[in-house]
Amino acid sequence: MLGLAARPGSDDLRDMKAQDLEQGLTFIGLVAMFDPPRPEVPEAIAQCHQAGIRVTMVTGDYGLTAEAIAQQIGLVDETPGSHEPVRVITGDTLGHLSDAQLQQMVKYRSRLVFARMSPEHKLRLVEAYKATGAVVAVTGDGVNDAPALRSAHIGIAMGLNGTDVAREAADIVLTDDNFATIIGAIEEGRTIYQNIRKFITYILASNVPELLPFLAMVAFKIPPALVIMQILAIDLGTDMVPALALGAETAEIGTMDQPPRTKDQPLMDRGLLLRAYGWLGIIEGILGMAAFFWVWHGHGFDLPAIQAVTPALQADTATAPVVAIYLQATTLTLAAIVACQTGNVFACRSEKTAVWRLGWFSNSLIWGGIAVEWALIGAIIALPPLQRIFSTAPLTLGQWVMLLLCPPIVLGLEELRKTLLRRLDQPKPGANQSPAAPSLIG
Repeated sequence: MLGLAARPGSDDLRDMKAQDLEQGLTFIGLVAMFDPPRPEVPEAIAQCHQAGIRVTMVTGDYGLTAEAIAQQIGLVDETPGSHEPVRVITGDTLGHLSDAQLQQMVKYRSRLVFARMSPEHKLRLVEAYKATGAVVAVTGDGVNDAPALRSAHIGIAMGLNGTDVAREAADIVLTDDNFATIIGAIEEGRTIYQNIRKFITYILASNVPELLPFLAMVAFKIPPALVIMQILAIDLGTDMVPALALGAETAEIGTMDQPPRTKDQPLMDRGLLLRAYGWLGIIEGILGMAAFFWVWHGHGFDLPAIQAVTPALQADTATAPVVAIYLQATTLTLAAIVACQTGNVFACRSEKTAVWRLGWFSNSLIWGGIAVEWALIGAIIALPPLQRIFSTAPLTLGQWVMLLLCPPIVLGLEELRKTLLRRLDQPKPGANQSPAAPSLIG
């Protein structure tokens, strides 16, 4: 709201001082300016609160104006049922607070609105949030926002109406000047982080069945169930395209309902390694070795008999029938690992969500990756030139049918683990679930 006034005069008014000009004015009227928030902002603010992100309004406007806008967009309603009044902190009030008092305020008080803030005040507020351990993002468009944009962990400037100074000081520039775009970027960032973990889990899981044959060779004095070229066929061939398809997964249901991860949480944490090596990898390793022994058993060889022909196989002096059995056994082990990875790619699409909730065909690249995977393994097994390179042999119809059991076994056991985990993660009545949230200052 602006008040307009005038005074008559001639050119002599040009030489008068400002304080003299403002005397003897005639009131003309009031001019009201209304700059409503974008219609999508309240929903974006609600998503921030749901995702554990704390949003703080910092403005140079009058306190009552700032409070009214904060009420409209739901900014001060992040604590349902709270009767704590909205507190408007002005720049003058901020100037009387010590750094320790300001840090205590922003850490433990909610429903705060900062008004009449100068560039120095905004910078000090950002530093206070950072001192509490929060990850701070600042949005702004003016020259007076530049210090805060530069100091924040992530500075976000407006590209359409923002000043050049603000854009230079920021890390990210919004081309649409839309606050809701930031929320979309946060969701995309969480999705990318999750997809990297899915990719790593899928790749690491196949390491166990590749290692287990050599451990069994030492422990049981048997020939290795895989040869080096077959391991390379998995790592550099059949695994690559399905793993890349996991990187194209869309955001999972509930991605924005989870609290932010801590700054010191590693990408490859204990949970990921235990899941890849201690669960999925063990399942694949057991099925792979079972396939190896199944071929030998089908030809009448028990463990002592396999141990008896091992020296001849290692010295390349074994008879042709024994060599043929061994090649078929290693081939079925290789194919069993690939079949297990087919089930594993679906298991790795989420760490907790059931696969049927994700949709079997929601990521068409998964099916393309599986097609490429089986085309490669089929060529390695069936084509004579590749048979010589990878030491493979043709499989029987019964052995191909046996491979169909591997994907559902891996996926079924993983879904059982997820079900148990979801039950354990159900919150207990009365438990406090509020996380330490990062701050987004606008």
